[in-house]
Amino acid sequence: MTPAINDVDALLRWWLTDVRHQYGDNWQAPDAPLLPSERRDPHTGLCRRAGDDALRSGLAQAVRTWLPDWAGKLTPHGLRHFCASSLYARDMGLKAIQELLGHEWLSTTTRYVHVHAEHIEHAWSLANQRVADRLAVRG
Repeated sequence: MTPAINDVDALLRWWLTDVRHQYGDNWQAPDAPLLPSERRDPHTGLCRRAGDDALRSGLAQAVRTWLPDWAGKLTPHGLRHFCASSLYARDMGLKAIQELLGHEWLSTTTRYVHVHAEHIEHAWSLANQRVADRLAVRG
């Protein structure tokens, strides 16, 4: 399971329907890599899986090209923080975010979530409204 933020589902759909098949005849096989490398396995002739270093270096190159002010700052780990924060801002519960990120401890997940001031103000307002509603029912 992978969290899909900022319309990444459309990008994955494009990749799966228009691009992935160009990396070999076995692209529909259940064990075919989602993100294949252009390198081939010398024993099978099939595409190898893109390793974590390929994705990290590819992200670094894209950041240098398209977001030069973020070069050296935007990493896969930073994207995990952004994903967790975005999901929390859209009212996904911390427990669900914990499961998505694969954290053993909820305290780890809370360090990933960066809460915006507007979110805190909104939560404060809702809490006060709930108290006011309870007092109005009792009175």
